[in-house]
Amino acid sequence: MSNRVLARNRPILVGLRVVIAIGLAIDAFVHVQLAANYQIAYPGGMGGGTLFWLQAAAAVLAAFYVLLRGSRLSYLVAAVVALSAFAAVVVSTYVQLPAIGPIPAMYEPIWFFEKALSAVAEGAAGVLAVVGMILVGRGTPEA
Repeated sequence: MSNRVLARNRPILVGLRVVIAIGLAIDAFVHVQLAANYQIAYPGGMGGGTLFWLQAAAAVLAAFYVLLRGSRLSYLVAAVVALSAFAAVVVSTYVQLPAIGPIPAMYEPIWFFEKALSAVAEGAAGVLAVVGMILVGRGTPEA
């Protein structure tokens, strides 16, 4: 094993990867649970539930990727998936954006348990993924 692979498998980084994967798994679970509630299609677009299913799939893939690899690229993917979901839930709560192309308007100005749970999990996973990227080092991202 190379020194880089050994460094990625230090106990602190393995624990960090597990926590990031758990945050992404919570994100995916909540999105799957809520998808049917938001599946209201409009002409020329997709339903919000479809976006929830896509987010859940991205979160699951990112969780497995960071869990199995621990490379800078895997932390970057996890950060992008988690932080984009966090930004979407916060923006959809406080800003009334119109439908954009096939993406429906998702404004919902209330917080409820599942929404707050997903926001906390996404935010924590995203921040921890950025920390993981920093800890792994500045070498070339590996696939």
